[in-house]
Amino acid sequence: QVQLVESGGGSVQPGGSLRLSCVASGMIFRYYTMGWYRQASGKQRELVATIENRGGTNYADSKKGRFTISRDNAKNTVYLQMNTLTPEDTAVYYCNAAGLLYSPPRNYWGQGTQVTVSS
Repeated sequence: QVQLVESGGGSVQPGGSLRLSCVASGMIFRYYTMGWYRQASGKQRELVATIENRGGTNYADSKKGRFTISRDNAKNTVYLQMNTLTPEDTAVYYCNAAGLLYSPPRNYWGQGTQVTVSS
């Protein structure tokens, strides 16, 4: 049974930083492209960043420079370092595992972790 467990969310003041973690289990971690998505209240879920097995990354344009995604395949963990946070970054952040090598492709989501940026 695949599980993605996020942690690291919380409340922070504007300009602050947070580091999210997502630990995966029940899957061959290196076979998956890992990603972070977020969903603000009343809005659609949107891409934050993805990272391939060998480290290739993709960011939503608005996140470039402030957010950094990384992974540790030995720990089955993906991270999202978020700096210079603004109230617009307030959302539930979800970890995603996309197994594009499988047929059919596999896709899993974590339960989400709340990030609130407020003064």
